[in-house]
Amino acid sequence: MYLLAHLSDPHVPPLPQPGWRELASKRVLGYLSWQRRRRHIHRRDVLDRICADLAAQNPDHIAVTGDITNISLPAEFRQARRWLDGLGPPETVSLVPGNHDAYIDLSWADGWGHWAGYMQSDKDPGSKTRSSTFPFIRKRGPLALIGLSSAVATAPGLASGRLGPEQLAGLERLLADARSAGLIRVVLLHHPPLAEAASGRKGLDDRQAFAEVVARAGAELVLHGHNHRFVNLTLPGPDPSCPVPVIGVPSASALPYRDRPAAHYNLYRFYSEGGHWYLETRQRGLNEAGEIVEMPQHSPKSIILG
Repeated sequence: MYLLAHLSDPHVPPLPQPGWRELASKRVLGYLSWQRRRRHIHRRDVLDRICADLAAQNPDHIAVTGDITNISLPAEFRQARRWLDGLGPPETVSLVPGNHDAYIDLSWADGWGHWAGYMQSDKDPGSKTRSSTFPFIRKRGPLALIGLSSAVATAPGLASGRLGPEQLAGLERLLADARSAGLIRVVLLHHPPLAEAASGRKGLDDRQAFAEVVARAGAELVLHGHNHRFVNLTLPGPDPSCPVPVIGVPSASALPYRDRPAAHYNLYRFYSEGGHWYLETRQRGLNEAGEIVEMPQHSPKSIILG
């Protein structure tokens, strides 16, 4: 048995106070949004309780699918690194960035470089650019965790993502190699790769190309974040009888707002029985009373992995 935890979109609070020069960009819109609304939704006490409950489940590994920051301030990346260190070391935590982590173009040293250890392939001596880091592959137990970056800086009003042909080609190679090694392939990205979950200004621009790679090479599970909602969908794989589960989770720090649920995270139990690998999903999060409990109504039954 192997237990993988999945949380997303922590938007680690509080937001550090930016300087005026740091707001001379798209950041000013995000800062105003934080002050007016988002600071009342994304709460550090909620995030800390979720993380404590997750730790009590004793997962073998934790996947974080992006939006660690809010407006990509350099101070936020340092603050997020301290939060990541509390969550676990790079050996037991894997991370892919989200669109809020690419709010504006930022140097590697000021931004993603603070998280480099959590985004490195097993044999990578230390990448220092997006193109040399993604896709990454990390082999943990029976799993091959394959991380992608859909995070790109966009114009004001947009929150879309893009993988690009080079990253997609790398993904296809890694999927094929992991299948040859007999590993369960878990793909991590921030943006949902289906229009039903997010499209238009918030969607993945090259989701069709991603779907074509999965249809050719196959995968056993795709995990994402971004829309702060429960997602349980599928993509076609090479075998029509074994579609690929696509699962998204709500924000790990949020109180309920509008039509979006309170903070949750998922647990995926992989186990072998009768010559097949099975996947069982559990969801834990805040209920209406503010208690962290199991949420069986959102959890699909055990499924056979392709």
